[in-house]
Amino acid sequence: MTKPVYVCTLLMLVFCASCKGKDKTDLSTDLSKDTIKSETKDTVTSRVPNSMVRNIKQARNGDILIASWKGVFRYDGKSFTNITSNIPSPSFWDVLEDRKGNLWFATRDSGVYYYDGKSFQHFTTKDGLASNQALHIYEDKTGNIWFGASRYDGKSFRNLTTKDGFPSNSIRLLLEDKTGKLWFGAQGENMFVYDGKTFTVLKNKDGKAFNNVWSIIEDKKGSIWFGDVDGLWRYDGRTFTKVSQRGAYAIIEDKKGNIWTTGEVNPQVWALSRYDAKSLYDKVPTVTEIVSGGPALLGILEANDGSIWFGGLGAMSGVYRYDGKTITDFKSKEDQK
Repeated sequence: MTKPVYVCTLLMLVFCASCKGKDKTDLSTDLSKDTIKSETKDTVTSRVPNSMVRNIKQARNGDILIASWKGVFRYDGKSFTNITSNIPSPSFWDVLEDRKGNLWFATRDSGVYYYDGKSFQHFTTKDGLASNQALHIYEDKTGNIWFGASRYDGKSFRNLTTKDGFPSNSIRLLLEDKTGKLWFGAQGENMFVYDGKTFTVLKNKDGKAFNNVWSIIEDKKGSIWFGDVDGLWRYDGRTFTKVSQRGAYAIIEDKKGNIWTTGEVNPQVWALSRYDAKSLYDKVPTVTEIVSGGPALLGILEANDGSIWFGGLGAMSGVYRYDGKTITDFKSKEDQK
């Protein structure tokens, strides 16, 4: 596959084709800019993620887990190890350490893998998985592992469809909130919530449903934050508020209460942005653009030490760490030529 076709294929998978272009100037936010240095961390080339990085998680022991196009990597603070080096080249999109300490890997078209620290187990549609395209992993409060429309209870898969009352067959469980409600996004379709009895497709005050939602979080105050094709939204249990026109592909809340996003500024430029905790509920919140580039910036993580990790695609492929002053690009100098 040629490089242009490769990149276009990835973009089609990551973004909704109907996403609207956005002006680079975001009138809904007070934009500031940190003074940031950039450095290259020269490491062992064969062990560094140098392809698309879609999701980043932290293991219970503090290691950083990185789901990249060419493997799932573990960073122990000193070096990277490709955990999946013995798996035949699937394209990885997500990683999760479950409550028992086992690792799960989701792939674009090869199903899911389970790793207990010693051996791998591979699950596909032949084993009951709804689809071999598993782009998201989530563990609910009872310990069930969700892969899109498939829920795994430790023994078998149950595939949930419209026959079970779901508004869509193409679902991703994105959040179980503090009240036990389940928040779902659907591939290119609407966001909905399940309260244990009823499925509700959510709509804003204009009656418009939220389409192609990829990320949802619940903040310390219990408000729900999510991004759709129109920007960043907040729901306080009664009202949906549009916080910003900036895209919000991935969202986290840091220890200080700041909201971080990666998302589209315009069709060619994506940015890692930080919304200041003190201004979140202001009519015009203060947002700092940490770094921008293209064609995309993707998953985000706040590590235990407070540093922000993020991944990207294309010219921004690989994994990066921001410590508040410096952005570290871990690709070796040879990789960047």
